[in-house]
Amino acid sequence: MSEEILINITPQETRVATVENGVLTEMCIERLAKTTVVGNIYMGKVVRVLPGMDAAFVDIGLDRAAFLHASDIATGVSVDEQGEKSHKPIREILRENQSLLVQVIKNPLGTKGARLTTFITTPSRYLVYMPGDSSIGVSAKIEDEQERDRLRGIIETLQADEDRDYGFIVRTAAEGVGEEMLAAEIEFLKKLWQSVEVKIKAAKPIELVHADLPLVLRTLRDLVGVSVERIRIDSRESYITAEDFATKYLPEIVECIEHYPGERPIFDLYAVEDEIQKALERRVQLKSGGHLVFDQTESMTTIDVNTGAFVGHRNLEETIFKTNLEAAQAICRQLRLRNLGGIVIIDFIDMSVDDHKRQVMRAMEKALERDHAKTQVCDVSTLGLVEMTRKRTRESLEQTLCSECPTCSGRGLLRTAETVCYEISREIIRQVRQFDVKSLTVVAAPDVVELFLDEQSDYFAELESFVEKPVRLQPESMYNRDQYDVVIV
Repeated sequence: MSEEILINITPQETRVATVENGVLTEMCIERLAKTTVVGNIYMGKVVRVLPGMDAAFVDIGLDRAAFLHASDIATGVSVDEQGEKSHKPIREILRENQSLLVQVIKNPLGTKGARLTTFITTPSRYLVYMPGDSSIGVSAKIEDEQERDRLRGIIETLQADEDRDYGFIVRTAAEGVGEEMLAAEIEFLKKLWQSVEVKIKAAKPIELVHADLPLVLRTLRDLVGVSVERIRIDSRESYITAEDFATKYLPEIVECIEHYPGERPIFDLYAVEDEIQKALERRVQLKSGGHLVFDQTESMTTIDVNTGAFVGHRNLEETIFKTNLEAAQAICRQLRLRNLGGIVIIDFIDMSVDDHKRQVMRAMEKALERDHAKTQVCDVSTLGLVEMTRKRTRESLEQTLCSECPTCSGRGLLRTAETVCYEISREIIRQVRQFDVKSLTVVAAPDVVELFLDEQSDYFAELESFVEKPVRLQPESMYNRDQYDVVIV
């Protein structure tokens, strides 16, 4: 699996595209006016305590107050002898106007504020530093038990002579890394935290204490793996910054970083712009002739699989199986590309052969292994549905690039001109019965007025005769079809 990372820099926007075997699989966009706050550490101020939700709202200086649950407050969590975690009620931990050191773990999404925790961490390439927690964890994605034990042993050895007032999580990228590099990274993280502690002591309420790295450098730290062949950056200034950062902290990837000086936009070389446009569409075409339909709502995302034009060559069950198998791969790619999170319901075409169901699920699980977000997938239900969750940390591609339609308010539907005509008729009758009316003027969209004067002209004449008042129709090009006014004269 060859992998390239393309980085496009403009004054107002940074875009990072991950391309695997020539196909766009992941897209991350950060705009100057709306940068991510995940990983940032703030001195927050508790503005409201909600005992019923066992949570609190904390002001950290953003547009909306951030959300902090009791289970995310370090001082309120305890672990019993069986390893079961429990937390104190929120009223016993926090009070209003209290200052509190917090870290953002989820960006604001839609109408929801940011999600916070007081379990502060600072990540690096191979490790995550946990001040105040002496435990040592190893990423679940490192499956080799011997490698897990080796890494845990190295960290325990390097930690042995210390006061044990900090701990680490070993990241997936640390697999196969030697003791010397891990030791250097521990020293770097300790120095970084010492500088953060100085800022904490001087921090005032509702103040940023420590900001995470910008998107380009976060990409080098988090996304670059052994399979990455090239990292191409189209800005010389950003290229120099990235090269300096890699030379200091990630020397093994310096040779992969390139500056792209071409006149043709870097995203055009790999048809990335076209793929972004396709990722904003509701329907995704499969190579076999089948297609997927994505519907994204605030509560969940639903995906419907259809055979479409694919009729197969053998029998119906074989056609269904091949379509579902291809769909499983395409769905996993689209989840990453669109950055869909939360609950996802997949309606595969019904399969009667159990082995086919198992193969489709295996294909899906294998495709999800390359996903950086945490996922959890359930088996095919009795209704033929697959339920899964994908960790949501930032806005989806659609939420980043699009806004709600002002005409339909996000419904995706408009009432027909005929429906609006009948609504206007009922409103005219209501006005005549309620008020002393001499005449009425209807201001409506041009297609509604045109329908009244054309196909519904007989009905309109009957309406005027029924109310015994003159009604004038006035088209207004600025009105959408749902808008109208009945003006009493």
